[in-house]
Amino acid sequence: MRDWPVWTLRRRALGYWLLIDGSALAVVVYVIVSSDQPSPSEIARFAAIAGTAGAVIILSSIYSHRIGETERNPWAAHLSYLTAGIVTLPPNLLVLLLFGPALHCLLTQRPESHRWVFTLSATALSVFATRYLLGWANPHAGLLLMVFAATFLLVLRAALIAVGLKLRRPSGTFEETVGEPIDAVLGIVAVSIGGLMGCVAEANAVHALIAGPPLALLERAAQLPQWRRSAQRDAKTGLANAVHWDTRARYELTKASARKRPTAVMLLDLDHFKRVNDEVGHLAGDAALAAISLLLRGTVRRGDLVGRFGGEEFVVLLPEATPEEAESVAERVRKAVAALRVPTMGTDGKPHELRGLTVSIGVSTTLRFGYELPDLLVAADAALLAAKAYGRNLVSMA
Repeated sequence: MRDWPVWTLRRRALGYWLLIDGSALAVVVYVIVSSDQPSPSEIARFAAIAGTAGAVIILSSIYSHRIGETERNPWAAHLSYLTAGIVTLPPNLLVLLLFGPALHCLLTQRPESHRWVFTLSATALSVFATRYLLGWANPHAGLLLMVFAATFLLVLRAALIAVGLKLRRPSGTFEETVGEPIDAVLGIVAVSIGGLMGCVAEANAVHALIAGPPLALLERAAQLPQWRRSAQRDAKTGLANAVHWDTRARYELTKASARKRPTAVMLLDLDHFKRVNDEVGHLAGDAALAAISLLLRGTVRRGDLVGRFGGEEFVVLLPEATPEEAESVAERVRKAVAALRVPTMGTDGKPHELRGLTVSIGVSTTLRFGYELPDLLVAADAALLAAKAYGRNLVSMA
């Protein structure tokens, strides 16, 4: 148990995540103990809703696997059929619907199971809070109340999860913590389809099948943000890839030029990184790159743009940074890398801790080299080479 990843969370985040998990478990136990046995018509509605949603998710997953797509989380589909359950099912059958996302995570063997448990717990609390708002025993399905309840469900779920993610990584961006606008739109569509699904299922359970096609379209559309993020992110580190970083950096430099604001570019290269791959293994090298990426995002300033250029080279754009500020950030990063310890697995299959990693850093600023990105990169690269030549584990200002 001491080796569980959940214990690596910050203390505040750990307390909050355990509070949400414990609260959700208590609510589920209460619902199971206090609810009456469902009627045959309620069981039929449950079967129709769960069967329709399950068929859509399974068939979509099979299709994705056949065309070579990566495994993904059908969160929008889950949210949709849970909304249908809020409208038309008793609380104890709502608990059974929550087994859908639980089973999906178990089957896909997600590496961060504690994050999945936290998200599921936040979803469960939001679902039962919305049900209480509509009426615990007999939910009211008036149009205005339905719209308010759907909004309440989306906002509460997003807020519970966002607080946990912010406590987990305070330096995270708004998009990483709350999500992008497209995620909000997909959430609205999901609860809308779910509300319609619940209403027609209440009149006739078989009519829930009509929600199958729009649910399938929603499930596919919900992958668009993930596909876009995958095209922008480096697979090993999660940082902006070279193409996306270049686009964002040019945009930020154009803004800085118009406002005459100082900006800096920082190039980083891990020293003697080939030794890690050769002596400990490429998996250890990948673990080191992932650890460095997390360290960079947590060490640079809020608003700095971090990317991976390839291999063991990283790049950071520092908007609104004077040469002194840029050098201070670079020194902070250098010292943090030197103190880094990375638990990994050696080629012999035994646990191994990487230590003694160092980084050489070259920094260029717009005060000396202007606002053209190629000029800044060339200057930073020259400074990086100078840091390597002078013995490595150094910061060199161009």
